Amino acid sequence: MKRSMLAAAALVSGVIVASTTAQAFYNPAVMVRYDAMGNAVEGPGVTPPSSGGTVPGRNYTPIPKEVVEFKGKYSKGTIVINTAERRLYLVLGDGTALRYGIGVGRPGFTWQGAHSVTRKAEWPGWTPPPQMRVRQPGLPAYMPGGPDNPLGARAMYIGSTYYRIHGSNEPWTIGQAVSSGCFRMTNEDVADLYERVQVGARVVVVN
Repeated sequence: MKRSMLAAAALVSGVIVASTTAQAFYNPAVMVRYDAMGNAVEGPGVTPPSSGGTVPGRNYTPIPKEVVEFKGKYSKGTIVINTAERRLYLVLGDGTALRYGIGVGRPGFTWQGAHSVTRKAEWPGWTPPPQMRVRQPGLPAYMPGGPDNPLGARAMYIGSTYYRIHGSNEPWTIGQAVSSGCFRMTNEDVADLYERVQVGARVVVVN
């Protein structure tokens, strides 16, 4: 009986240790982490999972939204996306802009041009384009909106293209070149931008 009780206690203890270890992957007090450009920094951060959630991935630091000086002949309300900087600017019209960190298209999937916001959606559903489903056969034909949807909390559709400015269920990818041409933001940032931008707003993408 004692031996069985000890075994049970060890099992419970092991579960607690495993649970504590898993929680540590998301410990906001982790003091060594990487920013969105891969530079080691210090301070609180969030560590995404990797390898199916069993091994901790690299920590990341959200790119802060901030008001910056902005020079350019763009009217107030224009969205200017600089893919080389991996930043999105919302022109405020007084020589400044709101600057957000974004994720951009991976090599071979970057683009440039001028369009407009043709539609806005909250917690949008996702229909992967046919070309993407050819590249990734495991993708569903449609995914309803929600926390696990790659489009995140908000989406702003660009012209008649397949491209969007949208949130993400992988915030640690912001600041990286990993998408198929869309522009990713954290859900917090995309919700903020969504409230400031109207359908018809001009979108200018430069490399």
